[in-house]
Amino acid sequence: MSTEKTSTPTAEEHSVANPDAAAKAVTAVDPRLLVREQGLMGYWNEFKRKMKAGDLGSIPVVVGLLVIWAIFTSLNGNFLTAGNFSDMSVAMVGTGMIAVGIVFVLLLGEIDLSVGSVSGVAGATFAVLNITHGMNEILALVLAILTGTVAGAIHGFIFARIGVPAFAVTLAGLLFWQGFMLQILGDNGTINLDSEGLVVKLTSYYFSDVAAAYGLALLATVAYFLAAFFDNRRREAAGVPSRPLNEIIVRTVLLAILAFAVAVVFNQYKGLPLAVVIFLAFLVLTDFVLRRTSYGRKVFALGGSVEASRRAGINVELIRISVFAIAGTFAAMGGLFVASKIASANQGAGTGEFLMNVIAAAVIGGTSLFGGRGRTWDALLGVMVIVSIQYGLALEGIASPVQYMITGGVLLATVVIDAITRKTQKTAGRA
Repeated sequence: MSTEKTSTPTAEEHSVANPDAAAKAVTAVDPRLLVREQGLMGYWNEFKRKMKAGDLGSIPVVVGLLVIWAIFTSLNGNFLTAGNFSDMSVAMVGTGMIAVGIVFVLLLGEIDLSVGSVSGVAGATFAVLNITHGMNEILALVLAILTGTVAGAIHGFIFARIGVPAFAVTLAGLLFWQGFMLQILGDNGTINLDSEGLVVKLTSYYFSDVAAAYGLALLATVAYFLAAFFDNRRREAAGVPSRPLNEIIVRTVLLAILAFAVAVVFNQYKGLPLAVVIFLAFLVLTDFVLRRTSYGRKVFALGGSVEASRRAGINVELIRISVFAIAGTFAAMGGLFVASKIASANQGAGTGEFLMNVIAAAVIGGTSLFGGRGRTWDALLGVMVIVSIQYGLALEGIASPVQYMITGGVLLATVVIDAITRKTQKTAGRA
């Protein structure tokens, strides 16, 4: 008795036997690859595809920011003057720095309620070491930042290793570090900083030479084009979807217009603020870490699914601890910028609505509360919205309670959009 061996047809044999199926398989191309072939219609179709899939990106917050600027400019012509725009840019750095750290935590799908208190501790630590005890400014600055790193790492350890929910751990941290700040400030409660010192100059120093602002705008434009161009080359070589060259050129031109317009505004006042330069540098650095390193991919993976990340060999505990340490570090740096703006460390630092503004900045900017989606640039967009509302209402003489209600309304609208987007993506099979 003989037996015949059966085998599964190869892809080549199947295509010969079924030419129609083969033709369909060839034409089943990633829609992003068709953009360059379809011209403007291709971009329009790509835009509609993203909208249907709930991939709104930064569009809602950018549109909202433009609407806010238009409303306040129509109410008060001083809103977008060079002086007010420059002041807003410097004022947003403290909150924005802390919001960058919050973005990392939100990407895990967690929350950190202690960053406001930690920022206050950092400012108080620097003031006590430098002013009260006469320590060298740079050393005091480093130690103040490290207090935030250690505080964040402690929170992360308790959360990751012991299993206490992040909400409970950081709520306890909020109270503990606030009490610690009051303790080290002493009975006086306020320590004035040296007006000519390093920390105060973080927000008071401006590059008055017009070449500084224009040079930074040129550097940003060239760096973006080169990064996009070479990234495109790598993607083409790997056979994955990439942007056509003309799209990169258009994006670069738009960035150049925006960058040089901002440079012109800065140069009409005092020049390029040092605080803005530092903030942008950290945004670029953190964006690179999240999008271009294995560590960043692990953070996103962990926010998508903890169990899947663990099975993939990711050290979940280490990533969680490191993320909270990063949040604490940025909270400390933000606290130093806040202290720099008021030239003192006091008992009110990091209290009141400050924490809510920090979290709101990250969420309003586009970082999802559900984890796994967001960018550090969201912190910039979100804090621009919040500071614009604050300054616009202040120019109109509107009381703080109304400011809180409006900011809360904007935050609620953003969260609703985030929830709707998530549902749309599930329907489209993308979440």
